[in-house]
Amino acid sequence: MKLKALAVSLVSTLAIAASASAFAQAVVKVGSTPTGVPFTFLNTKTNTIDGAMVDIINAVGKEAGFKVQIEPMPFSALIGSLTSKRIDLVSAAMYITPQRQEVVAFSEPIYRYGEGLMLAKATPDKPFKSFDDFKGMSVGVQVGTAYVEPLKKVDGIKEIKLYDGSQDMIRDLNAGRIQAGLLDYPIAAYILSQGDNPNVRLDKSYKPTVIGSIGIAANKENPELLAKVNAALAKLKANGTIDTILKKWGLGA
Repeated sequence: MKLKALAVSLVSTLAIAASASAFAQAVVKVGSTPTGVPFTFLNTKTNTIDGAMVDIINAVGKEAGFKVQIEPMPFSALIGSLTSKRIDLVSAAMYITPQRQEVVAFSEPIYRYGEGLMLAKATPDKPFKSFDDFKGMSVGVQVGTAYVEPLKKVDGIKEIKLYDGSQDMIRDLNAGRIQAGLLDYPIAAYILSQGDNPNVRLDKSYKPTVIGSIGIAANKENPELLAKVNAALAKLKANGTIDTILKKWGLGA
């Protein structure tokens, strides 16, 4: 009888453990940046990363059945953190480019845009049609963005100054330390609309030359997770959730 009771107790314990394991949600670590408003930024009221891509990855996690844990880090550290498996996904304003696709995998595209041109107040007012028009100028650009390499290929630019964050670049523009800056157009437009940098203007006549789509990045060794992300994104696009989130952050059509 004692052996029978022990066996029943053991079976019950294993069943409870299995049930608890099935109930527990997997935690997925997601890299994001504190300087990419309105896609991702540090909300000083809550001291957490907020923005459109945070809302989107949270909606994806809810649909796919995993819990999202946002890991804040500089934009330039995102891909390295993903390939070294310190994080599982990247949800930020990151273009899907052939160079990045060589080292990480991307979800289906979520949003498409190009670069914005910011100019210091003292910069001569002239038409800018391509990167060649920056010859003789000091130009700022954020490390890790798709605009760095095209700028480096232009002969005659006085200085290409690299920044870890957009706010530092805009501060230098506002102080006149650089003459122009390239930044994702939605981010540049949002920051400058706040009116905190009176000596910086957005060149609204400028047409972007590096246009791309952003997506959620995953480690190439984890195709199962990427498949879950894509399946969730498809449902969220179909039911209008993605459009609602984009419009909430001023990114709607």
